Amino acid sequence: MSDDFLLTTDTAREIFEYGAKNTPIFDWHCHLSPKEIYENRQPADIAELWLGGDHYKWRAMRSYGVDEEYITGGKTGYEKFLKYAETLQYCIGNPLYHWTHLELQRYFNIYEPLNHKSAPAIWEKCNSMIEAGGFTPRELIEKSNVACVCTTDDAADSLEYHKLLKADGGFKCRVLPAFRPDKSFLIDSDSFPGWIKAMEAAADMKIDSFGALLAALEKRIDFFDEMGCRASDHALAYCPFEEADEDALEKIFRKALSGNEKFSVRELDMYRTALLRFFGEQYAKRGWVMELHFGAMRNNNTKMFRALGADTGFDSVADYPLACGLSRYLDSLAVKDALPKTVLFTLNPKDNYVLGTMLGNFQDSSAQSKIQFGSAWWFNDNYDGMRAQMQALANLGVLGKFVGMVTDSRSFLSYPRHEYFRRILCELLGDLVEDGKYPCDIAFLSQIVADISFNNAKNFFGI
Repeated sequence: MSDDFLLTTDTAREIFEYGAKNTPIFDWHCHLSPKEIYENRQPADIAELWLGGDHYKWRAMRSYGVDEEYITGGKTGYEKFLKYAETLQYCIGNPLYHWTHLELQRYFNIYEPLNHKSAPAIWEKCNSMIEAGGFTPRELIEKSNVACVCTTDDAADSLEYHKLLKADGGFKCRVLPAFRPDKSFLIDSDSFPGWIKAMEAAADMKIDSFGALLAALEKRIDFFDEMGCRASDHALAYCPFEEADEDALEKIFRKALSGNEKFSVRELDMYRTALLRFFGEQYAKRGWVMELHFGAMRNNNTKMFRALGADTGFDSVADYPLACGLSRYLDSLAVKDALPKTVLFTLNPKDNYVLGTMLGNFQDSSAQSKIQFGSAWWFNDNYDGMRAQMQALANLGVLGKFVGMVTDSRSFLSYPRHEYFRRILCELLGDLVEDGKYPCDIAFLSQIVADISFNNAKNFFGI
């Protein structure tokens, strides 16, 4: 993994050098904690910094056969680190192998491969550097050349730490909230009544009807807007579309508040369609970007969900139909001139061409590439997945206006994933040039790379 890693042609090497290498990062979708950014605490060691909360690494370790005590259990950080190092050397072809070594190179100047033999010495060197300082969240963000971070925040969140960061003024990277109202969709969850109480407190109003819920959500959207929010995010297995009148929606909502009734799939789709349409209209009014993440099947392992909770490595790719519901949803907003700028993500690569062609149905001149095909996400965030997503977009749309990579991570060491993406992008463009499929205009190609890496997203989100 030298300076030319993945840059297999002269063209790729040149456009990476001039268009990507020193271009800032716009981190417009991540799961970093604003509390941790504000408190800016130095980590105890590389295990805390690297392995805590990283379900990508946890999944690999489980697949290798590591006991859970070394993953989320009570073993020491050193013991967990050794087990990860032992696992990694068998992860040939897995992006974890590349991410791990890019992180070791960029933050610790370690170019030796991590394995069970090298792990003790690498542990000592990393921890010696951490102890010397320079590894707080803000320092890592600044080292990574990040211009803006958009966190992911529940609709009922107080945004306390965003307020404190804004008042602090000492951190040059902008940290903005992103509105994620997923819990409003979960009327079939035991947690829904508790979330409603949290929303009542946050919006300072009683929520005893569907209309009241919409009013409370609008108040929260206004609050997020005042705090600088310019993006929303929704995670959906598929895109529902089922029409319903006000009476039907009120009846469904009353069932949800009772907390002891079952819902049909049609009722759930009716309720969620109404919410999605409401959200789309609200975002369009304010010039926000709507992100829609489709295709995750979550919390598959009941035993481990009960033990560890969500986002611990037990999710997978879903296989729901997507095209029809998504088309009808986007169309229902477009006919009212209420379709916001939108980014469509799929976790199932079978839908690359579904989304790649859906974009063209709803573009208009209010924004360049107003409907975007989001980057290869989560399980697709690898060499093959990223090339396939960009190739599909190139075949079907305008690759040069792509808003590029998302970190989608809880780790402050994950920014080399942007470098990984940029190297793959430059290799792809370099291959097109070397194959005679595009002119060798290094200056313009470098501009395309810089735009996809940073400028397009900055302009698209208006930040």
